[in-house]
Amino acid sequence: MKIVFALAVAAVLFAAGSSELPSGTAKDPESVRLIDSIDGHALYQAYCAVCHAPDARGGGPMAASLKVAAPDLTRIALRHGGVYPEALIERIIAGQEPLPAGHGTHEMPVWGPIFSQVAWDQDLGRLRIHNLATYIRQLQQK
Repeated sequence: MKIVFALAVAAVLFAAGSSELPSGTAKDPESVRLIDSIDGHALYQAYCAVCHAPDARGGGPMAASLKVAAPDLTRIALRHGGVYPEALIERIIAGQEPLPAGHGTHEMPVWGPIFSQVAWDQDLGRLRIHNLATYIRQLQQK
């Protein structure tokens, strides 16, 4: 699990345009660099697409290394009776909600602490989580 998380962090750094590896441990929020944008699409591409794929259907470049397949994020509403559970998705991204049973272990990086890595940035961290969840809502199949 630590290897998968470390690989995901390395992929995020690559996607964010950094050539340096983090100086801290993989779980240390201070060791992961944030992209400058708070746009949901940009956040998705930088932090989620590596596993969930740019189209959010679960076939990203890191997906093959996961023990449990990355879920198709375009079908969240379908799996919830046609309603997109935005508050639940925000809690999952933030690490405040156990992952759904079908997701497997905590291989998915929890972005809440990373998005809110510095004390003065707590509100921006919540905004990043909200914008990412809102972007994923826009991807839902009709």
